[in-house]
Amino acid sequence: MTDPKQPVKLLVLPGDGIGPEVMREVGRIMAWLEKKRGLTFELTEDLVGGASLAEYGVPIRDEVIEKAWAADAVLFGSVGDPKWGHVSFDKRPEVAILKLRQELGLFANLRPAKVFDALVESSTLKPEVVRGLDIMIVRETVGGIYFGDPRGIETLPDGSKRGINTEVYTTSEIQRVARVAFDLARKRDNRVCSVEKCNVMESGLLWKEVVTDVHAREFPDVTLSHMLADNCAMQLVRNPRQFDVLVTGNLFGDILSDLASMLTGSLGMLPSATLGAEQADGRRPALYEPIHGSAPDIAGQGIANPIAQILSFAMLLRYSLNLQTEADMIEQAVSNVLASGLRTADIMAEGMARVGTSVMGEAIVRELDKLQNS
Repeated sequence: MTDPKQPVKLLVLPGDGIGPEVMREVGRIMAWLEKKRGLTFELTEDLVGGASLAEYGVPIRDEVIEKAWAADAVLFGSVGDPKWGHVSFDKRPEVAILKLRQELGLFANLRPAKVFDALVESSTLKPEVVRGLDIMIVRETVGGIYFGDPRGIETLPDGSKRGINTEVYTTSEIQRVARVAFDLARKRDNRVCSVEKCNVMESGLLWKEVVTDVHAREFPDVTLSHMLADNCAMQLVRNPRQFDVLVTGNLFGDILSDLASMLTGSLGMLPSATLGAEQADGRRPALYEPIHGSAPDIAGQGIANPIAQILSFAMLLRYSLNLQTEADMIEQAVSNVLASGLRTADIMAEGMARVGTSVMGEAIVRELDKLQNS
């Protein structure tokens, strides 16, 4: 457990769009934890994405990477804005998050898809399909087709062009993300489903072989199954509760985690964590972010849902600081507020009370007070 006498060093990167708005609500939670739970946060804030492009001409600076290495964890908002559509591929705002993952070696992305009881009706699927849903998708994030070489766009002899991306995975890359999935499963329902396309891709065949080997040698107590990625997409819609932990590569993880997010009713509800390897000093680089994106169309209106950012902070407490009690309190406070009928625009339903970003944040802090005093 984190020593409350030692300050927690966090790098805060609000980013673009609604990022700064929802990050402010996390600030309320931090202030409450300092006052009521005796924690101390030492915060460093900087620019990434479009905000960094506007100020420095690049989506992320080397100095920010250095600050990320020095921090106990990184709390990230969101990046992206259509106004930067004219810049070259290597200067897009989204490069900021890709570079952070790559430079810090953040190879395992954890995306929970959990349906709060109060939001069962918000899903587009039938309540009986999603009620009680609680799955974890573990996505490999620094390998696969997003980073493989060769890549690029080349001009052919006839003047036409060809786009090239390469799916590449090594044994060690698969082993380390598989271990994360199996470790998580042991703390949950002890089941892992490994997802690939071994029927048509050699990288998928290797993925299946390596995961099977890691399971047999290190985690025989965990139940392991395998599924093709296209079938997994179908099964997530047909019967999502059959899954506990899913582990998969970069591309399929990107797609399947977004699909799973909509089972819960709103992207504004879902957090994520991306973890690196444990360092010699015992620290593990980690970045926490909501998966909803920058939503520039509603930025500055005070209507964004801050819950995904707040739950990302709860994941930070759980996985980087081992503060299980505080993480549980935040998650319970969110559940209680939703049960009381408060809703932001993205999860609004008939008979509920619509509130903005700030009011939702205030309500969660009030609920934390009740939990603290109970």
